[in-house]
Amino acid sequence: MQPWLEQVTRSSGQSWTLFDRQLPAFPFNWHYHPEFELTLTLNSSGQRFVGDHVGQYFDADLVLVGPNLPHAWQSRTALDPSQPHRALVLWFQPQWAYGLTQPYPELDSIVPLLADARRGVAFSAAVVATVRPRLLALVDMAPAQRWLGLVEVLLLLAADRQRQLLALQGFASDKLPRDRARLDRVLAHLHAHYAEPIRLETLADLAAMSVSQLQRAFKRSTRSTVSGYLAQLRIGHACALLLDGNRPIAQIAEATGYRQQGYFTRQFRAVKGMAPLAFRRGFGAASPSAKP
Repeated sequence: MQPWLEQVTRSSGQSWTLFDRQLPAFPFNWHYHPEFELTLTLNSSGQRFVGDHVGQYFDADLVLVGPNLPHAWQSRTALDPSQPHRALVLWFQPQWAYGLTQPYPELDSIVPLLADARRGVAFSAAVVATVRPRLLALVDMAPAQRWLGLVEVLLLLAADRQRQLLALQGFASDKLPRDRARLDRVLAHLHAHYAEPIRLETLADLAAMSVSQLQRAFKRSTRSTVSGYLAQLRIGHACALLLDGNRPIAQIAEATGYRQQGYFTRQFRAVKGMAPLAFRRGFGAASPSAKP
């Protein structure tokens, strides 16, 4: 299965992104992005996939993934079934991370940590115990304090001599594709309008390319066709809707850009290997009121 390129957005006035993800389950979502990603997983256990690494994760699992390294988490059980699976996910760009160390030699210890992240890094229980409350505190901090808090966390992680490398080899270059600036406009349009009809000509105009140039550049950058990426995006949003409540399948199909429920079901099965209702039931998120 080819990983798909995820677009990470930042809020205005902030140089990096923090997302507090809380779901009934974490479905397998094999993807990559040019940002570093630090993920603290709570109230959850399951399997972790980083590059060619496959391993188990448990409560308070903390992993740093480097740029363009494919990864996914797939939950199995929650420690407290009455509470959602939770993941604090922090994304920051390579330019931001390496830029910390250039003017400030006091932060040089972060550089080897960033290099290790190219293979994915899992941190020791002792360091996680120290870092966990600091990461949780970031959720309610103002942007300036949050920025300082992340720098402190990175310094603590850099001092972890028991950290473990996960993947045996790198899967992608840290260098961004030369067409990335133009493709960002295309990706932004797809993420904003994925539930609407999408025309290749519209995307080509956004990228200032011909349709054939766009298709080649898109495949080079995302390792997927435009239609394949759009299907992954739509089905990914459908998974979130299936796991969050009891909306009828027909409504979910409509909300994610599929006018015909039968076509939605075929597309969902092609991407996930099962029908939408089977996916919902498999993660225990359905209720008697859920309708196919």
